[in-house]
Amino acid sequence: MLLFTPGPTPVPQNVRNAMSEETMHHRTPEFEAIFEKTRKHLFNLFNTDEVLMLSSSGTGAMEAAVTNLCHNTLLNVNSGKFGERFGKIAAASGLKNVEIKNEWDTPVSVQDIVEAVKSNSDIDAIAVQISESAGGLRHPVEEIAKAVKEINPDIMIIADGITAVGVEVIDITNIDCLIAGSQKALMLPPGLSILGLSQNAVDKIGSGKGYYFNLATEIKAQRKNTTAWTAATTLIIGLLEVFESIEKKGGLQKLYSDTAIRAKAVKNSLEAIGLHVYPKSPAMSMTTIDDVDASAIRKMLQNEFDVNVAGGQDHLSGKIFRINQMGLIPVYEMAWVVNSVELTLSKLGRRAYDGTANKIFNEIIFEK
Repeated sequence: MLLFTPGPTPVPQNVRNAMSEETMHHRTPEFEAIFEKTRKHLFNLFNTDEVLMLSSSGTGAMEAAVTNLCHNTLLNVNSGKFGERFGKIAAASGLKNVEIKNEWDTPVSVQDIVEAVKSNSDIDAIAVQISESAGGLRHPVEEIAKAVKEINPDIMIIADGITAVGVEVIDITNIDCLIAGSQKALMLPPGLSILGLSQNAVDKIGSGKGYYFNLATEIKAQRKNTTAWTAATTLIIGLLEVFESIEKKGGLQKLYSDTAIRAKAVKNSLEAIGLHVYPKSPAMSMTTIDDVDASAIRKMLQNEFDVNVAGGQDHLSGKIFRINQMGLIPVYEMAWVVNSVELTLSKLGRRAYDGTANKIFNEIIFEK
């Protein structure tokens, strides 16, 4: 079965092999050396002043960011389940919350953010997804961050990059906290989250908040190449192997370029066979299709073509399907997926199969 959900994504065989070695204790010089190497790679990936690894899902990093960087009122953008989650975290943490809510295909406007900030001086942090994977949407986070900093440079910008880090170049100039998760473009099992922090964020954290997710405690420990609590040793070993694989295949810029071309090829090939891309500003991490036969398409892809793609949540359940484009995906696997979608449409009586999807896909992938 080919796993083409936008998280978890497939774990390469060499990474699985690295993680299958004998378990290593996290309080040893041997693991500290691995931790140090991995941390150096993360600084290169995030390009931030500080990076932290947490033994948690991405939601844990979201909570850590909100509780440590917001001391009064959080403004969150709700264009899907994960934007909604930021608001729920604020409420559960006893913080005040202002929410801008859009349909899941619609990016937030910079002007809406600006107006909210100007009308509420209590807002001291803004949380927004770069790529909202509930609908495959890309928000204009860099433009938002720039506009907000021009109004009040002390407002913390928390960017959920869980389906954006490792997918595209992110301008972190005005971003204070950038969040990633292991099970997306980093091609690992779930369980490791990462935060990139600006110096302003480090300063605001101060002595930190909370206990397990106290980021001040983690900063102190991880600058010594260890962790405050038990490290996700196997995942960190796997992450170092991922970075080494990326380097062997041409480095981060090659990864970004390949992902951009793949995203274009999938989108154009599926549009060429009559399918409609759901978000108005698609993320590069996935292609999201809205279709009356979404459930039937997903079922046939899985049962007849051994392809597992994701469906929709809440009001989009049964109305969309989402195809992953993150990671080191072999060209032949991605070609199999788009061809399987076209074959599925033919079996459903929607259109005669003529190989259009693969033709368009290959033209874009191999164009010189």
